[in-house]
Amino acid sequence: MKFLALLPAAMLTAFASAPAAEKDTRYYSLATVHAKAGKLAEMQTQISTRMLPLLTNQGATLHGAFVPVENPEEMVLLVFSFANAESLKKMGAALEKDPDAQAAEAEMRKLGDRTKDKTVFMSATDFSPVVAAAAGPGPRVFELRTYTTTPGNLPLLHARFRDHTLALFQKHGMTNLWYWQLAKNQPDADHTLIYLLAHASTDAAKASFAAFRADPDWIAAKAASEEKGGGSLTVPDGVKSVFLKATDYSPLK
Repeated sequence: MKFLALLPAAMLTAFASAPAAEKDTRYYSLATVHAKAGKLAEMQTQISTRMLPLLTNQGATLHGAFVPVENPEEMVLLVFSFANAESLKKMGAALEKDPDAQAAEAEMRKLGDRTKDKTVFMSATDFSPVVAAAAGPGPRVFELRTYTTTPGNLPLLHARFRDHTLALFQKHGMTNLWYWQLAKNQPDADHTLIYLLAHASTDAAKASFAAFRADPDWIAAKAASEEKGGGSLTVPDGVKSVFLKATDYSPLK
């Protein structure tokens, strides 16, 4: 992995133009980092002891560090926020000139598979909660969900989540964390919603979603939104889910 690939120049341009949320005006990144086979533990040590201090010293805030519950690709997912676009640009420029960052990058290249790494930049939606507490009530499982909408229907999907879905998730035992939209100039920004939930366990998540999908209020809200949207608001196979567990260095647990 290229250490500074978390802050590619093309992404900085897109990120700077991301629309601000009403309640949460921070900018976010979601970095997916892949270790070479058998190198995940070493990469985690490198991330926690070398990468994170460099980024946080430059103003980045780490919110969550996760690995998939089932992790054959040996991935780590990192959620950061930044005060604003200007601070993000300054941080990227500073890291490019920092000898310690360059040395850390060289080590990360030895441990990671850079061809698979990906970083997306996001802003919170206007209905996203402001997450304050780092720890939950005991060990939790997290779920990262990504929706791809049918053309022109992202606003309708946002409205459905804002007016119905978040409250129904809470009703059925799920914890709403963040809801993000991609930065404006990134590919797929006009039809992608990304969000993070917390559950007591994977079994609890499955039970919660089963109850949610059978809820008459959800059935009615779904039908009404699809009538407005001319059919399903998501493309076929347009809902992706991955269950995650927090690392020992993750603030969010």
